[in-house]
Amino acid sequence: MCRKQQTGRCLGGTVIYLETERLILRDYCVDDFEEYFRLKSDPETMRYLEGSRPVSRVAAHAEFQKVLADQNGPNRKFTFLHMACRDSHETVGSIGYSVVDATPLGKIVDAGYFSFPQFWGKGYTTEAFRCVIDYAFREDLVWEIIATCFAENVGSQRVMQKCGMTKTKEYSAMLDGAEKRKLEYRLVRK
Repeated sequence: MCRKQQTGRCLGGTVIYLETERLILRDYCVDDFEEYFRLKSDPETMRYLEGSRPVSRVAAHAEFQKVLADQNGPNRKFTFLHMACRDSHETVGSIGYSVVDATPLGKIVDAGYFSFPQFWGKGYTTEAFRCVIDYAFREDLVWEIIATCFAENVGSQRVMQKCGMTKTKEYSAMLDGAEKRKLEYRLVRK
């Protein structure tokens, strides 16, 4: 179940607020920075996301400001949402996508997600990703979703597979100074 609970206008952009059975997915706001930084600076959470690890609080803040500025702009390229439990409002993680290309059929996006370890293996990310996929295809004119993960990140592979994505490519990429196998999954709007 993914309900588009509400949308509104905020400084020229659209505010996204979605609900699933257990989660609230919404645009970030200025007050979310501390939770965002805690999430992005957690070593276990970011283990498979070497290129996304902020090197400092300053770098994380700059990245956060970029997301906020973009979500309020007229040509939004980043749709990354704060993921929280509906009942407790506890931060679960972050999920969303960025536009990598625009075609006559619609946008092509690169999707990603990360959550605190205490929420792993409980279906939260799968539930959230299904909702984000539904939103992207129905509301945001997305044609194709691409997501990648390292082969050793079996949990992330399962999320993509459960959401209907198909593995389309394998290649080598660096993680923690070592060459590792990376997988690419895709899903096209029907």
